[in-house]
Amino acid sequence: MSYDRSVSADPHELAPETVWHVRMPEIRVGRGAVAELGAQLDDLGVESNARGLIVTDETLVEIGHAGRVADRVEDAGFDVDVYDGSEREPSIEAVEECISFVREEMGEDGYDFYLGLGGGSCLDTAKTTRAIVANGGSILDYVAEPTGSGEPLTESGPPLVLLPTTAGTGSEISPVAILSVAEKEIKEGISSNNVRADAAVLDPTLTTSLPPALTAKTAMDALGHAIEGYTTHRYDELLRPENPADRPVYAGRTGFTELFSEKAIDLLSSNVRRAVNNGDDLDAREAMLKGALYGAIAGLTAGASLCHAMAYPVGNKYHTYHGETIAVLTPASTLGYNVASDPERFAAIADLLGANTDGLAARNAADRAREEFVRLQRDVNVLPSGLHELAGVTEDEIDWLAERTVETQQRLLRCNPRPVTKDDVAAVFRDSLHNWE
Repeated sequence: MSYDRSVSADPHELAPETVWHVRMPEIRVGRGAVAELGAQLDDLGVESNARGLIVTDETLVEIGHAGRVADRVEDAGFDVDVYDGSEREPSIEAVEECISFVREEMGEDGYDFYLGLGGGSCLDTAKTTRAIVANGGSILDYVAEPTGSGEPLTESGPPLVLLPTTAGTGSEISPVAILSVAEKEIKEGISSNNVRADAAVLDPTLTTSLPPALTAKTAMDALGHAIEGYTTHRYDELLRPENPADRPVYAGRTGFTELFSEKAIDLLSSNVRRAVNNGDDLDAREAMLKGALYGAIAGLTAGASLCHAMAYPVGNKYHTYHGETIAVLTPASTLGYNVASDPERFAAIADLLGANTDGLAARNAADRAREEFVRLQRDVNVLPSGLHELAGVTEDEIDWLAERTVETQQRLLRCNPRPVTKDDVAAVFRDSLHNWE
């Protein structure tokens, strides 16, 4: 068993893992769930007349979602402020501005509770803000070395409820917050169970205003989580930590996560065409939210792998949306390079995506997964055909992207079901330049 490939936390005994566990926020799902925010805060022990903060962005203020959430909270007897400065693919500097806002308004103790409203960027901003205010200091104190000091987060802070307006990132249940470091052209994650929210509210009526292109892009991220979580290392192929507290948050797939992966792949692939073509289809929107939740339970518990590792250098350098980056990389990485790790498993994915695999050998059936995934992207008709169309990436830039992936994303590459070298990564990037003509 290879230490380098099999672990992402140190130290470990040289023995296989035998224990798996799942930690989740309290989750409410369904139309009208946002109306129960007062009850949600009561459940979390927030006292009457407490003062909270909604972390969101300007667009969600303009279209009225932030006001709608604020009204529900205030009707329940709480005071609430709104911070609308979250940015797409948030930088450390942008999130530090939110932290400064909190400290200026409320002092070092911060607010009594926090609400994150929006896509993954808003939710990660809320998660990071709550954690840093509770633990003191600045973000770089808790980012892993060598970019930051790598100090552990010891406090979760006051209650945090996340309300996604997209069906994609899974940030509402994730123990990781992803931030960009502009000067180094990389993204870093603060990974800790003390980053995870206390509750998530998934209300499809908050997603109907999402435009077709963003609906498709976020769906591809969710589908990527589900497929990567279904194909990553099994938990008992990893190594056992000497201290259970050191068990990595990406701890390998289990029978539990596989059930959620399968349901997520089915729900997302069956409903994304409807959601893109008719944003007011609440049945499709609710199915997408459930699919994204299930995909996050699978992928963000079991672990993301090569595709997500490659996506971060691309997103940071070219400022692409994370979901569309996952969309263009998945065919060559997860459904291309990784197929050799377990053809029968990828053949099952092809079936879940709707491919006809009758009579095919497992290896040939597995190839249909890539074909069906590309067919889905082409059907929604709003996604780029590859890295070249996405961001003008050329052959000349591939070596740099491969180097950055290998140098900065070992946490994810260790989860990959097939060993990866820099040359392998470069070949996958090359294959991703054009998924169709």
